[in-house]
Amino acid sequence: MTAAPRSERLRVLIDATAIPPDLGGVGRYVAELCPALARAGVDVVVVAQARDVEALGRADGVEVLAAPGRIASRAARLAWEQVGLPGVVRSVGADVLHSPHYTMPARVDAARVVTLHDATFFSAPEVHSRVKQAFFTTATRLAVARADALVVPSHATQEQVLAHVRGDARRFVVAHHGVDTARFHPVPEAERARVARSLGLEGRPYVAFLGTLEPRKNVPALVRAWVGAVEGTDPAPALVLAGGPGWDREVDPAVAAVPAGLRLVRPGYLPYEDLAGYLAGAALVAYPSLGEGFGLPVLEAMACGAAVLTSRELSLPEVGGDAVAYAGTDEASLRVALRSLLADPDRRADLARRAVERAALFTWDAAAAAHVTAFEAAVRRRRER
Repeated sequence: MTAAPRSERLRVLIDATAIPPDLGGVGRYVAELCPALARAGVDVVVVAQARDVEALGRADGVEVLAAPGRIASRAARLAWEQVGLPGVVRSVGADVLHSPHYTMPARVDAARVVTLHDATFFSAPEVHSRVKQAFFTTATRLAVARADALVVPSHATQEQVLAHVRGDARRFVVAHHGVDTARFHPVPEAERARVARSLGLEGRPYVAFLGTLEPRKNVPALVRAWVGAVEGTDPAPALVLAGGPGWDREVDPAVAAVPAGLRLVRPGYLPYEDLAGYLAGAALVAYPSLGEGFGLPVLEAMACGAAVLTSRELSLPEVGGDAVAYAGTDEASLRVALRSLLADPDRRADLARRAVERAALFTWDAAAAAHVTAFEAAVRRRRER
């Protein structure tokens, strides 16, 4: 391949081939970051699987290339990352290769920047499968050893990585995620009522959870705490567990033990257009996670004007600040906090007001500026070598 001529602007190739088909998680990160980088004056080129080219190419100033169709499986993608991706870097004349999901090529003709989203593979290995834990701890160690710069979504993630992996703190840049306020914002009562009707909860208060039902989300403890907090109240707020089914085998037994007089709803994935109404319409949004790299669901709920109850684990206080309520992750602590907040509408209203104000501090343009800092530092380090 013949290298493309370089422009004066920083030219960055983002490898989006690892993102999942539904653009969840890392996919949302890439989709929001790319147009913000273009607004920041970066020449952004994205290489993506064919299924994602149209979605990622809608943003102004972002060029999207289709990767070979044969890399749909994880093993094939990882092999292509080593032998095929370096050729794409050369062909587009990239100054920087940004690998937004832990892994990167061993050799490439550009500065290498890697995003490490989470350190719970080290700090809480029990909440991950053994295969996943082994893969991501190895990938993190390689990235810390070899990348020219590392992006993390929180100071807590940086601290946890460096507590378990020997590395240079100067190569880390903290880039808090932003929130998409076009999707997550306070909505009128009519919209909240519409979503409540779609859940079969018209006129009934509810506690909302949003996320994949994986072990670190601590959903079984939430279910049991909710039962203890609302039994005997009239009307008893329902509990809604929205999101993917995940792999937490303790969720179903906890749900099966809910007394017949209480209402628990498991709608699965909600349409994107319903999320703001769902979060804003909740009496309380509960997110009692055992640990997060950032905690985007908390920020999104805050942006919708929800009163949020979460934990103080890892990055969550960085996101919530004094605009959310906190509890321990054990059932007893959650039960006390739920009961107290559900009985105090004035406190919930105050939290909701402060949440919107704090959420406005987290923007994708600010995240893009932090990434540009990482890209420029990576280029300098590569030139020095």
